[in-house]
Amino acid sequence: MKIAYLGIDFLHPALLSALQEGCEVLRIFTCRTDNVTEFNTAVLQTAQDYNIPYTLDRLTEKDLDRLEQEGCELLLCAGYYYRVPVTARFPMVNFHPSPLPTGRGGWPMPIILLRGLPYGGVTAHKMASQFDTGDILLRESFPIREGETLRSYMQQVHARIPAMVHRLVHELPALLEHAVPQGPGDYWPMPTEADWTVTPDMDVAQADRILRAFYGYECIYQTPEKRIELIGGRAFSGENQEQPFPVGGGYIQAERVRVL
Repeated sequence: MKIAYLGIDFLHPALLSALQEGCEVLRIFTCRTDNVTEFNTAVLQTAQDYNIPYTLDRLTEKDLDRLEQEGCELLLCAGYYYRVPVTARFPMVNFHPSPLPTGRGGWPMPIILLRGLPYGGVTAHKMASQFDTGDILLRESFPIREGETLRSYMQQVHARIPAMVHRLVHELPALLEHAVPQGPGDYWPMPTEADWTVTPDMDVAQADRILRAFYGYECIYQTPEKRIELIGGRAFSGENQEQPFPVGGGYIQAERVRVL
């Protein structure tokens, strides 16, 4: 199957799985990233390893024309920053890291953890003019485990992608024919800085939930005197008098710390 791939490292297993299924990737469209919390390095390395043309420029209608001329049979989107011009010239499928129609929006995973929802998931759906509203082709759900972090949540997503890509590649006509409309759903706005800010008056559980929800990304530890960026932080119960980041009944430790 000839495909085009759109995405950053966020859902890189989708690209690897397509290649392992024997797909010919005509072109990769990726994005510029900070390579601190979001990365494109694995996607770029895969492009080089497999000699696949790639671009950091935004996908355009001209690109779609070219892909059609080259015989593209599927556009596979998995973590792409830009709105894609939807076409009927070939199927366009997006992987979304929530069990749609719950969790429409650009960053649903932290919200699932912040709200303490019992389940997460990953959905493959037809792309539509409105974000995350297209008919569902495949959907997998999984329980949110005690102590789940954003990183471990994504590991659960990644573990399910190879089997989903296998079905997508080998059963695409049937999946398209039996695609299920989503119906009503929830659109979640992007989290704001207030959502990833921790203060000393929070108790351990509240602080840790925020840190887990954004684990691997920047969180803010805010006091009247200072403002600290924490990446890879967790909150622990215990004596906090000599700890640099105390919270109620405990303290925070982080992989990376930066004074703002």
